[in-house]
Amino acid sequence: MFRFFVEPSQINDKTVIIMGGDVNHIKNVLRMKVGEEVAVSNGVDGKEYRCGIAAFEEDRVVLELRFVKEDGLELPSRVHLYQGLPKADKMELIIQKAVELGVYEIIPVETKRAVVKLDAKKAKQKTERWQAIAEAAAKQSKRRIIPTVREPISFWKAVEEASSMEVKLIPYELAEGMDRTRERMENLPENADIAVFIGPEGGFDEKEIELAMQNGIEAITLGKRILRTETAGFTVMAWIMYQLEK
Repeated sequence: MFRFFVEPSQINDKTVIIMGGDVNHIKNVLRMKVGEEVAVSNGVDGKEYRCGIAAFEEDRVVLELRFVKEDGLELPSRVHLYQGLPKADKMELIIQKAVELGVYEIIPVETKRAVVKLDAKKAKQKTERWQAIAEAAAKQSKRRIIPTVREPISFWKAVEEASSMEVKLIPYELAEGMDRTRERMENLPENADIAVFIGPEGGFDEKEIELAMQNGIEAITLGKRILRTETAGFTVMAWIMYQLEK
């Protein structure tokens, strides 16, 4: 079944309106017919609206709302991924896979060892591109929300922002104690905000780790081997998903 995202205002008691680029996709690419069923989400409330195509108009598709599903497809906690800016197009892969694994929000972070430096104009352009990738991944993985990809922020700002969250984790190659890490991951709370910090290719600077730990962010280990930045993020997200998925 095909899934589409709409604004909350486009969903009414009995009808749902699809506008924009999806109209052409439904009409001319998918060649769907009146009566066919589609799934619609507003990207906010986590609900799935099952609809039948009622009519095709010039610039919109009118759907008849049949029923609403609320089956807890999303993770019971909100995972905020603070990702150190990586080189080349790695960020696109990281966003795609993090969305598939259930991330709630992705925040690119400027760190001391990050090679990539973005000015305001480039940051805005990149963020628009990254958000489009997040939306495509959300559709592919049948998410009920579209995770937000924010514009890059400083490491200091990221730490300040995450300090109030219930769980704050930062994988660090010098951290010890897989047993402690395992225990922490096995006791993740539900209905909580979980911050995960992932360093860029060169890892975090020692002063960044110091600042993080001073603000209650726990250093954890992901094993004896050094993981690439994209692998570290996937590993933590998969572990969290495994522990929280019902």
